[in-house]
Amino acid sequence: MSYIHSILRQGWGSAAKVQLRSSLCVCSLLALVLSSCAISYKFNGASIDYMTTKTIQIDPFPIRSTYVWAPMQAIFNNKLTDIFAQQTKLKQVKRGGDLIIAGEITGFDQFNKGVGRDGYSSQVQLKMTVNVRFTNTKKHSEDFERQFSATSEYDATQQLINVQEELVTQMTKDITEQIFNATVANW
Repeated sequence: MSYIHSILRQGWGSAAKVQLRSSLCVCSLLALVLSSCAISYKFNGASIDYMTTKTIQIDPFPIRSTYVWAPMQAIFNNKLTDIFAQQTKLKQVKRGGDLIIAGEITGFDQFNKGVGRDGYSSQVQLKMTVNVRFTNTKKHSEDFERQFSATSEYDATQQLINVQEELVTQMTKDITEQIFNATVANW
């Protein structure tokens, strides 16, 4: 402020005007930058007491359905471990976890969803079902065994083999989010 007062006392010569304008521009820019700063928080929904719960054991989920597409097991197991690794601070262990998730893929079925004018199927629905056993060794009242499922549809003119990977990936994402919410997002 004393700088501005000295310029005002000296008079409004062209050099003084330029200095004043540049000073005001710098101050305005600084005020704009400071006011645009914000603190960003990421909320992932996990409500875990990290003081007591430090580890998670995620057992591989084998396929126990009538129809088997072998890559489905790896896609599901990888996505399930990834969601807990990315959205929690829990250390993943092979045995003796504070939280234990186990189960199996029990269903992979397709159904006719819609019939066209010609009497043939026009839409096919694919359904994936997973049985989950959850154990919280620190709070057994949260233990459960439950089925989770997801569906996806595709046009009957397509062959399942051509859309299977994309559909399984979508259903796996949906089911793993359901499992995450049921196990550690208690809200």
